[in-house]
Amino acid sequence: MTTPAPSLAIDVADLNKSFGDKRVVQDVTIQVAEGRICGFLGPNGSGKTTTLRMLCGLLTPDSGRGTCLGYDILKQADEIKRRTGYMTQRFSLYEDLSIAENLEFIARVYGLDRRRQRVADALDRLGLSARRGQLAGTLSGGWKQRLALAAATLHEPNLLLLDEPTAGVDPKARRTFWDEIHALAGEGLTVLVSTHYMDEAERCHEIAYISYGKLIARGTAREVVESAHIFTFHGEGDGIGRLAHELTGKPGVETVAPFGAALHVSGPDRQALAAAIAPYRREPWRWEEVPPTLEDVFIHLMGRAEDNFK
Repeated sequence: MTTPAPSLAIDVADLNKSFGDKRVVQDVTIQVAEGRICGFLGPNGSGKTTTLRMLCGLLTPDSGRGTCLGYDILKQADEIKRRTGYMTQRFSLYEDLSIAENLEFIARVYGLDRRRQRVADALDRLGLSARRGQLAGTLSGGWKQRLALAAATLHEPNLLLLDEPTAGVDPKARRTFWDEIHALAGEGLTVLVSTHYMDEAERCHEIAYISYGKLIARGTAREVVESAHIFTFHGEGDGIGRLAHELTGKPGVETVAPFGAALHVSGPDRQALAAAIAPYRREPWRWEEVPPTLEDVFIHLMGRAEDNFK
């Protein structure tokens, strides 16, 4: 008996968007199943935010086609907006209102019924009840993040778009945030999240790497690492950091990245890479081949992408 294919929350093809003479998104095709968390990775200016905004109906593609939550992205953008929660990079709620007042305002904007109960449930779920009367402007980054997530999910959306939601937030708050995101996905919510943090990318069910407007890698973190076909050597020992300059640019060496008191040296040609580090295989340095990390692949892909702003 075959397992039925999962329903697609997002199914779009050949999305393009330009601002002036700059083509910011180029022929992006992406599918995301319901209840999945998909991470958007890519350098600043790569088109992540523009893509998110096209998917939720805030921007109209110049060309392309597809559906989001079953609605046509070109003809039914208003229906998509009503069923989508969007958390922007910058805190966008009213700082001179309390936590509860902000959520009550959001509930009125959406015309929700049972407003008091919905607000109380949101406060309780995200641990905000004890702070309900605190002004939003006095909250720390982590608490602002919780409030923003409560506001984005108050109307019980089917899709949640998060644009670098944990930038500037401490590690404990980031972990709490991600625990909540996984809990929401477990209830069937589909999540797209842009991030620069590799540990967050690895917590996604799948990732999409966008660079200079083009989607150049797609799959689980393991699949993206394996498809990059690069090799990595890990070096340790006193003073190994000074080798970074010497190794950079040698034949076979694509990237040299310090990791604390160690070095990661990566490249697509294993034999050439091994030859490059061979002169340094002596005391006090020790080398071993290790699986490339997602960050190694991230840097590799960045180096190979073509800048569309040149």
